[in-house]
Amino acid sequence: MPYPLLDDCTPEHFPNPHGADAHGFVALSRSLGKERVIHAYRKGIFPWMKMDEPPFCWCWFSPDPRMSLYPQNFKTSRSLAKVLRQGSLELRVDQNFESVMRACATIQRPNQEKSWIEEDMIEDYTALHHAGIAHSIEAYEGGKLVGGLYGLAMDRVFFGESMFHYVPEASKACMALLVKLAISADLWMIDCQVYNPFLESLGAEEVPRTRFLSELAEACTQTESHINWKDIALRQ
Repeated sequence: MPYPLLDDCTPEHFPNPHGADAHGFVALSRSLGKERVIHAYRKGIFPWMKMDEPPFCWCWFSPDPRMSLYPQNFKTSRSLAKVLRQGSLELRVDQNFESVMRACATIQRPNQEKSWIEEDMIEDYTALHHAGIAHSIEAYEGGKLVGGLYGLAMDRVFFGESMFHYVPEASKACMALLVKLAISADLWMIDCQVYNPFLESLGAEEVPRTRFLSELAEACTQTESHINWKDIALRQ
């Protein structure tokens, strides 16, 4: 293969992300796995897609530039402020993680033929959720799930993976709650991976990969999150 194939026996091993190609491509792997995913995110690498043809490997990326949201830079639009003020959406934490992932996998997105969220990714990230690493924030209206986001939380970083909404402002409201939690726990940043105009409208910005990796090395030195997710979930 023209790119490094990761060894499943050593899930902690990854090529240096500084050596990624022009597209941010780092390596291939036959599987994901909890340990590999944890090590990857802490190194600034994430699985983005699975090959459509044999050998159906996962592709790992560390793009340059990197989209990041620094919590203090979050922008609240008038429409979002109105929804938050009215309280028309009920926001919860870690109550329906797998359903959020599946909604993110099936919702139609502009210029996207299919989702990168495969069944084995759902299985591994749900296992990470049960291990206290992956988390979801959900929006409900009349008891029905209408929006949400999920990602991994380690040390002072939240690694955002995907979000969805069925009603206006639902995913923004979830992001507003995430930012509130991030600020209260002194998180450094919310990783948004790659450029998206929607995320930019919320205050996210592109930063050079060298800067992102440097900040990540300082902000993510352990797997335990600064946010007490279990306590928040129990108090709902």
